[in-house]
Amino acid sequence: MANLLAKIEDRSAVVGVIGLGYVGLPLMAAFHKAGFKVLGFDVDPEKITLLKRGESYLKHLGATLVSDMLGDRFDATADFARLGEADAVIVCVPTPLGHHLEPDLSYIDKTATAIAKTLRKGQLVVLESTTYPRTTRENMLPVFEAKGFKCGEDFYLAFSPEREDPGRKDHNTVSIPKLVGGIEAESGKVATALYSKAIKQVIQVSSAEVAEAAKLLENIYRAVNIALVNEMKVVLDAMDIDVWEVVEAAKTKPFGFQAFYPGPGLGGHCIPIDPFYLTWKAREYGHGTRFIELAGEINRRMPDYVVEKTMHALNGQKKSINGSKILVLGLAYKPDVDDVRESPSFELIEKMEAIGAHVDYSDPHVPQTHKMREHDLHMKSVALSKESLASYDCVVVATNHAAFDWDLVIKNSKLIVDTRNACGKHPHVVKA
Repeated sequence: MANLLAKIEDRSAVVGVIGLGYVGLPLMAAFHKAGFKVLGFDVDPEKITLLKRGESYLKHLGATLVSDMLGDRFDATADFARLGEADAVIVCVPTPLGHHLEPDLSYIDKTATAIAKTLRKGQLVVLESTTYPRTTRENMLPVFEAKGFKCGEDFYLAFSPEREDPGRKDHNTVSIPKLVGGIEAESGKVATALYSKAIKQVIQVSSAEVAEAAKLLENIYRAVNIALVNEMKVVLDAMDIDVWEVVEAAKTKPFGFQAFYPGPGLGGHCIPIDPFYLTWKAREYGHGTRFIELAGEINRRMPDYVVEKTMHALNGQKKSINGSKILVLGLAYKPDVDDVRESPSFELIEKMEAIGAHVDYSDPHVPQTHKMREHDLHMKSVALSKESLASYDCVVVATNHAAFDWDLVIKNSKLIVDTRNACGKHPHVVKA
């Protein structure tokens, strides 16, 4: 351990990052900025090509994030046989859900197998992918120990949850406090020492399981409160009460209340997925998670609610949704980013098309769609103009990008179904 700690201290340690997406790429840049040599790994050769040219494929990180790393302290590769070159290997791979809301740990398992092939004494491995408690201990540790190595002596293993929030301006990878939990004490100490060189505040907890559970609690907290306000929206709408005004009124209380806002459904890699990881694991211990599952049920049915509101809004203008032209504003799941992971806009488009609507989308951050795990729309973004807006029977606001000219939208749309309170109160605006 002393040798690895010394290399971390003088920044001669090589930091390898597996999975160069929304989590891995900014993390690699943070370690590079802190003075470490970094080596990125990804299964997508196209990403590697772009990185070697100094080009970033994640616009919200800034145009120079990758080009600033170019030099002898940076490399990227799809060759996982080079994992042995890294003194610390940080795993940032996806943890999606299967078709029946069961955790899919195949990316973690495949990555652990790849690391084990080159694992050498003195290496540190850290998992950052969000997952249920005991994944690091039960899925990764046995793969490494099968080589005859002992954790805490021959190698070190820890969990440190990612806390990225794409597009956020007030915090970034370096400024967001970092939780670290080791499989045992020595692993926790080494991992904490590493992150402390690149992250402003590092909090070491007693175990990997505490760190895994803390990440789930953070995301479940958000999922449950969003479900609460989504349910309030449906109930208050039936009473002809504006939920947005209600939330603004409630948040004037200086204690005991935190504002959450309704929407067309959950998006991003965390909130729609992570709660179900705990739900699944809890069953192994004979416990139900009714509160979490109810929140998931409410949030997952919001796209249906928006489609229903759109149908009623069109009916109010003596039109059927079958055959109507509908424009969805915003494909990204949150404002001002190009992140479309788990975006409810995909479900809105597919559901409306399934009942006969002709649907397009407009999103300045997403010029065209690409094949995803669950969706392949083969669509291109429509540019907004007086003429294009006027050609649609209904405009559905799914994402409130600042780049949208809202005055243009309001003045030139025949009918607007607004799920984000972006358009205010106008006779042809229907809140959903």
